[in-house]
Amino acid sequence: MKTLVIAEKPDMGRTIAAVIEPRAKNNRSYLEGEHYIITWAIGHLLGLAEPDAYDDKYKRWNFGDLPILPQQFKIVPNPKTKDQLKTIGELSKRCNAVVNACDAGREGQYIFDLIQQHIKLDQPVKRLWISDLTAESIAKGFEGLHEGREFHNLTLAARARSEADWLVGMNASRAFTTKHNTLLSVGRVQTPVLALIYDRQKEIESFDSLTYYDIKAVFQQLERSYTGTWQGDRLTDGEKAASIAEKVRGKAGAITSYEVKETKEYPYKLYDLTLLQREANAKYGYSAKKTLDLAQALYERHKVISYPRTSSNYVNEQNIDGMHKALHMLKSTSYRDLAEGANQSIVNVNNKSVCNPSRVEDHHAILPTLRRAGNLSKEEQDIYDLVIRRFLSHFYPPAEYKQHTVLTEVESETFKTNVKELLFLGWKVCQPNEDNSKSSGKGRKKEEEDEAEELVSEPFHINPEEKVHCSEVEVKEKATQPPKSYTEGTLLKAMESAGKQLENEELRDAMKEGGLGTPATRAATIERLKKVGYITMQGKRITVTQKGRTAIELIRLAGVELLTSPEMTGHWERRLHQISKGEAAGEKFMESVKKFTISIIEKVRTQRKADASRFESPEEDKTKGKSKRSSGSSPRSTTDSSRSRPSSGSTPPSGGLQPLAPCPRDGCGGQIIEGRKGYGCSHFKQGCGFVIWKEFSGKKISHAMLNTLLEKGHTQLLTFKDPEGEYKARISLVDRISGKLEIDRE
Repeated sequence: MKTLVIAEKPDMGRTIAAVIEPRAKNNRSYLEGEHYIITWAIGHLLGLAEPDAYDDKYKRWNFGDLPILPQQFKIVPNPKTKDQLKTIGELSKRCNAVVNACDAGREGQYIFDLIQQHIKLDQPVKRLWISDLTAESIAKGFEGLHEGREFHNLTLAARARSEADWLVGMNASRAFTTKHNTLLSVGRVQTPVLALIYDRQKEIESFDSLTYYDIKAVFQQLERSYTGTWQGDRLTDGEKAASIAEKVRGKAGAITSYEVKETKEYPYKLYDLTLLQREANAKYGYSAKKTLDLAQALYERHKVISYPRTSSNYVNEQNIDGMHKALHMLKSTSYRDLAEGANQSIVNVNNKSVCNPSRVEDHHAILPTLRRAGNLSKEEQDIYDLVIRRFLSHFYPPAEYKQHTVLTEVESETFKTNVKELLFLGWKVCQPNEDNSKSSGKGRKKEEEDEAEELVSEPFHINPEEKVHCSEVEVKEKATQPPKSYTEGTLLKAMESAGKQLENEELRDAMKEGGLGTPATRAATIERLKKVGYITMQGKRITVTQKGRTAIELIRLAGVELLTSPEMTGHWERRLHQISKGEAAGEKFMESVKKFTISIIEKVRTQRKADASRFESPEEDKTKGKSKRSSGSSPRSTTDSSRSRPSSGSTPPSGGLQPLAPCPRDGCGGQIIEGRKGYGCSHFKQGCGFVIWKEFSGKKISHAMLNTLLEKGHTQLLTFKDPEGEYKARISLVDRISGKLEIDRE
């Protein structure tokens, strides 16, 4: 008899096999050697069953059937990967022991737990718990396998999280959908995230800009000149600002205060996944999902970074030696100069900005492995470069500055000067493209206070005893700015820090390390909000759709505003953490979730039905919406089709409209139908936002052109006119999710 090793994904399985069974025979869906059979899940092979698995009546969404509270949750195979599940079951019969080699975390534990439940694994289970897929880590992990029962409480917490999310999400979504006759998706994490975006957008829209005046003066002292900002209450009177400028122009002044202090700036924290996603979004415009996918490829396929789905910015003591070895490895790569200039001794067990075991949960921060990177795509290289430069920065001393603060008085008016003089670049040699003036993290605040800091690399010195001369003065008209719209990067930060404003100290502590969602799920949450039509992207900016606005307003008006607040997640994460540590019972937690679910149903039951117009933007095609509603088809049936049978997109569109082509959006299953102003998807109420307008750049989009766009991605050459004359170009379909078109000149 052999030992069955179950990895989470194929690449991981093959990597493990290369270490423990290098001569294993490849049987496509598993590898078999002398002692081990190594196979894999493909992510989630199983999931919680849809409601109609408990009763056929749930196939139609009916408010009267709510709440749905299964006594025992059923798990069902993913039809796309059922063959792999069958393979695992067959292989298990040939083995007398099992190793759970799924990702070392709550979600990986849950993936294995579902497999174990479904195929009834009764063999002894060991647990492989490692943070990277290098041969050294795998070998060491197999030498020190844990007993599976050590992770029993983590399994209970994972199971409770999944079942609780099912209860709230399934019941609340059906309640709001059937009450308001429009598909409204509700979830413990996605709804408070949508509320964050909604509240920010409302702040922006209600912002009342104030005009004010800024006075800048240039002072001369011998060969030295410097700029100061007028100090006083904010000036909203232009004439007063002009009179102050005129008063000091060309006059002599005195330095009333001159302070100099030396400061140090230390490297930014090592990356966790959320921080990596935020910086990749800011620097490269990558979505959270794209960064996660790229990081996962660097981990699984290329094996050049450690486990990326981590929430920690620190390492354990045993990681220090590996970090030193990785530094040595980098000396033979394109990072040679930076690696050669690094000081290995700076990274040690006493350096708490790097090594802080109390801040490491399941996994340490993202680190490079000992494998040299090769054959990376440009995008993979971008992410790898971020990780390497952040890693190397910790082997360098802090950057050093002199902070000069000067107060200059002219004709009883005071001007303030902040100069930051660079003495030593230190770790910032690892960040060559960075604007060092932003490094303090205070730049934005100082700009808002009109005390912008000037960064200089040459020595700065003035004599406080000498007089100065005001050689120039300028009045600038400015306006206060509204809060900025969220980007995916800033939204990730908001999700991570959500809950810090909660008044309850225990809840704040519960969310301190977690926030909304986990590093592994935040990207999926943002993608979910896009998919259901709650948010759209305008460049890098995230905006709430009319449907998203109405969803938040209805939830709050129903009296279940807890669904829109991080507070509920705080309650849950605190309890789930206690369950994972064996300090709380999962059954008691689930009972409280069921009570909350029932309360949601009761509150929505008494809510007044929203008018259909509340879900449509003024510019949306009303004709299309009316024809859908007049067909007599309720969202119960269409929603059921989209949720319970996602692959059955063959249902003809309602309203008697002729389908023109299948919707090109992956997984949608809808049909393109003709509206008054454009061609849109029949599944628009399920959240599909695909639309091609009938007129584009002066050209009418005919049925034939529509079909060509959908099939080939572009039209034939057409003639266009601009002020410079005629030119030839094609119309190209550049986004199969939204239907965005662009002119592609020949």
